[in-house]
Amino acid sequence: MRVALTVVGGLVAVWAAFVLLLFVRRPERATLALATRLVPDTVRLVGRLARDRTISLTTRLPVWLLLAYLVLPIDLVPDFLPVVGYADDVILVSLVLRRLIRRAGADKLVEHWPGTEEGLDTLQRALRLGVSDST
Repeated sequence: MRVALTVVGGLVAVWAAFVLLLFVRRPERATLALATRLVPDTVRLVGRLARDRTISLTTRLPVWLLLAYLVLPIDLVPDFLPVVGYADDVILVSLVLRRLIRRAGADKLVEHWPGTEEGLDTLQRALRLGVSDST
């Protein structure tokens, strides 16, 4: 019984740390509003990046895990939690895309972006990609 309580307590602590991380890394409200308009193009972008075999598997693996998470009907952070509940998907997409772009290069983002140039610029601002991130 003590082991089970320890495991459950550990899982709750990890979940609470995850929620805290999401809260700290959450985008501003304006960025979140912009990001929601980019959802269809961003979903296509993530799918294209996941299938790009010129990017190493170790770089693409988090993208595949992200796709699996997004398909699941259950979120790690319930949607009824203000701001963080709805922002968790956006934050996770942001973190995974930033990692992939740092490893594969910003040219991959441009190559696979299915939307408008304005949308790409908005996504780059939302991901906080500066000149130093694209080299």
